[in-house]
Amino acid sequence: MTDIAAAAATAASTGPASSFSMVEEPLDLVRLSLDERIYVKLRGDRELRGRLHAYDQHLNMVLGEVEEIITIVDVDEESNTQSVRTVNRKVPMLFVRGDGVILVSPPSRA
Repeated sequence: MTDIAAAAATAASTGPASSFSMVEEPLDLVRLSLDERIYVKLRGDRELRGRLHAYDQHLNMVLGEVEEIITIVDVDEESNTQSVRTVNRKVPMLFVRGDGVILVSPPSRA
């Protein structure tokens, strides 16, 4: 049993009933988030929030009802100042290639 699974099993046995008792591998946390809203951080200062419809072992994902947030840092070379802006867009359905994924956060189960 992995350290993550052992910690999840301990938490499940000592605390209230939880879906963490079904976690044996890291991707099990993703499996438990199917058809739920998740947060995904991607390379290139991109963030996604959407409903997880499907995924595979490479973390390729199909998300629905997606909100994409892109953070752009502009540098003015003359004055040497930076300005940060965000661009938001909504996408009904999106395929995310797994090699760009940095972090996947399942929904809060509190």
